[in-house]
Amino acid sequence: MSARRTHKQGRAGGGRIDRQKTVRFIFDGVSYSGHPGDTLASAMLANGVTLLGRSFKYHRPRGLLSAGVDEPNALVTILRGEAREPNIPATMVEIHDGLTVVSQNRSPSLAWDFHALNQLGGKLLAAGFYYKTFMGPAIGPLKGTRFWMFCEHFIRRAAGLGRAGTVAENIRYERMNAFCDVLVVGSGPAGLTAARAASDSGANVILAELDPHFGGSANWSDEEIDMKPAADWAKGIVEELRGRQNVRLLPRTTVWGYYDGNTLAAIERVSDHKPAPAKGEPRHRYWTIRARKVVLATGALERPLVFPGNDRPGVMLADAARRYANEFGVLPGERIALFTNNDSAYQAALALKNAGAQIAAIVDVRTEPSEAVRALAQAAGAELLAGHAVIGTEGAKALSSVTVQHFDADGKRLSGATRAIQADCLLASGGWSPAIHLASQAGAKPEWDSRKQAFLPPQPTQEWLGAGAFTGSFSTTGAIAEGHAAGVSAAGGKAAPFDLPGVQPEPLDPDPAPIFEIKAEGKSFVDFQHDVTADDVRLAHREGFVSVEHLKRYTTLGMATDQGKSSNVPGLAIMADALGKPIPEVGTTRFRPPFSAVSIGSIAGERYGDIKPDRLTPMHDWHVEHGATLYSAGLWHRPQIYGLPGETVEQAYVREVKASRSTAGIVDVSTLGKIAVQGPDAAEFLDRVYTNLFSTLPVGKARYGLMLREDGLAFDDGTTWRLGANDFLMTTTTANAGKVMQHLEYFLDVIWPELRVTVTSVTDQWAGAAIGGPKAREILASCVEGTAVDNAALPFMGIVHGKIAGVPVMICRLSFSGEMAFEVYCGSGFGTHVWQALIEAGKPFGLVPYGLEALGTMRIEKGHVTGAEIDGRTTARDLHLDWMLSKKKPFIGSAMMDREGLAEPTRLQLVGIVALDNRPLNGGAHIVEELDQDNPHGSIGHVTACCYSPMLGKYIALALVKRGSALLGTRAFVSDPLRKRFGPVEIVSNHFFDPEGSRMHG
Repeated sequence: MSARRTHKQGRAGGGRIDRQKTVRFIFDGVSYSGHPGDTLASAMLANGVTLLGRSFKYHRPRGLLSAGVDEPNALVTILRGEAREPNIPATMVEIHDGLTVVSQNRSPSLAWDFHALNQLGGKLLAAGFYYKTFMGPAIGPLKGTRFWMFCEHFIRRAAGLGRAGTVAENIRYERMNAFCDVLVVGSGPAGLTAARAASDSGANVILAELDPHFGGSANWSDEEIDMKPAADWAKGIVEELRGRQNVRLLPRTTVWGYYDGNTLAAIERVSDHKPAPAKGEPRHRYWTIRARKVVLATGALERPLVFPGNDRPGVMLADAARRYANEFGVLPGERIALFTNNDSAYQAALALKNAGAQIAAIVDVRTEPSEAVRALAQAAGAELLAGHAVIGTEGAKALSSVTVQHFDADGKRLSGATRAIQADCLLASGGWSPAIHLASQAGAKPEWDSRKQAFLPPQPTQEWLGAGAFTGSFSTTGAIAEGHAAGVSAAGGKAAPFDLPGVQPEPLDPDPAPIFEIKAEGKSFVDFQHDVTADDVRLAHREGFVSVEHLKRYTTLGMATDQGKSSNVPGLAIMADALGKPIPEVGTTRFRPPFSAVSIGSIAGERYGDIKPDRLTPMHDWHVEHGATLYSAGLWHRPQIYGLPGETVEQAYVREVKASRSTAGIVDVSTLGKIAVQGPDAAEFLDRVYTNLFSTLPVGKARYGLMLREDGLAFDDGTTWRLGANDFLMTTTTANAGKVMQHLEYFLDVIWPELRVTVTSVTDQWAGAAIGGPKAREILASCVEGTAVDNAALPFMGIVHGKIAGVPVMICRLSFSGEMAFEVYCGSGFGTHVWQALIEAGKPFGLVPYGLEALGTMRIEKGHVTGAEIDGRTTARDLHLDWMLSKKKPFIGSAMMDREGLAEPTRLQLVGIVALDNRPLNGGAHIVEELDQDNPHGSIGHVTACCYSPMLGKYIALALVKRGSALLGTRAFVSDPLRKRFGPVEIVSNHFFDPEGSRMHG
């Protein structure tokens, strides 16, 4: 048995471990042994290893500080073959046979770290050193550069803690969605009682606990301080809940995010504690939980005290030491001293005495501890030094002694002679901070309690209740009572009497003295993970960083995986002292998710590789069977070309364009966004959304519309069809369908909730085909039943209803290609049937299907705009669409569209470009007035879309060019240095082909 293992069995001897079995694991290449139930932290402690990490900035030696998720020092990397997972707290790693772990942030080893030389940097490495050191102009041999450019490589190599893996993992992850009446987060006495009470009321309950075992510390309470009844009670409740059908228990599950609508995110560590997952078992499971009510029983985290040398290996939180003894049967030291400002450390002292440790002394900053804690100190065999403070620690890479001195808590002054106490472990307790992270994420500021010297949870802004230490109730009996009441309330039931025989209220005072820092010579650490000292906090104040948010970012206090778990309140107390203000006036930073680290694999779940969903049109299989080359357009798979054997892409689309313009062509347009806008105020709503009028649109007609953003820039274009007095069908560009839907919903929900309008996405309900060309009307006339399609029945922008091959269809005469064209819509389930009927009807007329390349070519020839030109920076005037800006009504963006900057004559304007050397052009290529291939410069615009024009026999493009309208007919150059394309171009109108529109109107 290890010398560090306690000799007791059972609850007081390490109830979580199985001493009858041995587990072997590797840390930094050395083999160690432990017992099932051990964490890596407890097993290393049992093996006498106290040095487990190096600090981020100074590379100081660090040991364990805590026993849970708040561990800032002992962060390790887990190796699984060649895969590696960094920055895992050793306190959260359950050991198993074959576990391989390496330490971090050291070179070449923990014991001998070359970067420990950083400690010699002293004040040079104080808060903000990188801002000050690397941003000024360089001198000497670096003249003409900046010092940062020289140092950047070395700084980036030193940044961070663990090194991320680059090898793909052969590991499964899962995602789950769950719904419940009551989610209980935390399974201490409060959480267990809440879960049972909610379950008793008939609610469906989920109980999530981040540890492997339910019951919290009560499950392993020390029988020698009369807490055995609480432990027995906790075990009984857990067994009772296991047998209930309306309760789901989730051990090893961290609820890490609280979002709107009572939606919470959690990660379940399903098989991390096993040598290998069972067949089909995931490593992690990501839970999205939607709860009607949430009970937050997340407990509290013990705070460290700030004093010189408080980061030396062997300095630990008092409750962490108690947990190691009670839960894992491990003593953190043989001769232990304690330093505290509150009563809870005395319980830890007695527990450790009962576990076999020698308690050298209890150092208490308070001059008059209560009789109850004096009795505990006497029972622990400890010398009580009231009105004293620890002012330093000694030891090379482990603690050997502590130095104490008389302390006046009222004046916060040290006086008198110093005294050394021999100890290999110092336990510190600075009071308790309720773990309010989830409540803060839910949307409100925490509230300061001066008596408890802690931030308590805010008033709920969502449907949650708090219980136990989370609310500041640090007694077992108080937590049980609060948990019962919260569970009943969350389930909407009535409170029933409950009893906990044998558990008496603790006689201890949980409220600490308002002392967090002992000002003495030496480095006193506030944030152990980021090497933030008390001097760093005061330096930030002197340099003007008085906001806690600025303090956090300037010093890195409470960032990364710490998220203020241990460092937040001490850091704020020091800042408050520097400002001369009380802590509540200084405030606290808002906690943000995740509460603790979350594996990226669990977030992705089963979705890896190309995680975008595949959207296929109803005619997709027909396109594949008929030789279409498909590519992704947004999320949709659309035909690019229907190539013949041996054809290039250009040859194929040139053939398709020529056929479409000479006879007829057909293209699948099912991907266009389609939104049903319905209700008594639908016309008024469209008038506000579009720049042009829609309330005057007759039933049975369509109109082209343009939308602006609120800032006056172009947002989207499309046609909207009036199907009835209060019934419109809006079409949008394929790429912007989702954004337009969000845009409409936002304005209806937030800006104009009084409008009686509903908007519904119907993109997937309609299949669409556009048929255009000189023969298009004849082809339709040969297959459409129930309606005529001549000019009288179906004028430009007109709508008719009929049937094709027995299927009801809706037809609108409009054109994107510039030819006489018609869009035919039917129910998506009949899309292929109607498509094939149109193909058969068109065969005698030479109808050809065409893809996006031909579609793009014909729109460029006509000068029509798409998302390439409506790119979030252009206005209606830039695109020559100012004729659509109504002067009769206001609309979204009308108040901002005439800003001086948006009417500037030098803005980029839409033009056409013709390559005078008849060579292909490239999208994104710059347009310049003077060509300089060696030093490209002087861009006046760029190409947005380009193609070979079969109608002109030239390579053409659309472009956005400064003062474009004024440059029509002039020459410039294309400059594309990345693709080595340079050459002369002519700037022309964007309407290359049939500018009068005679072909479209027939």
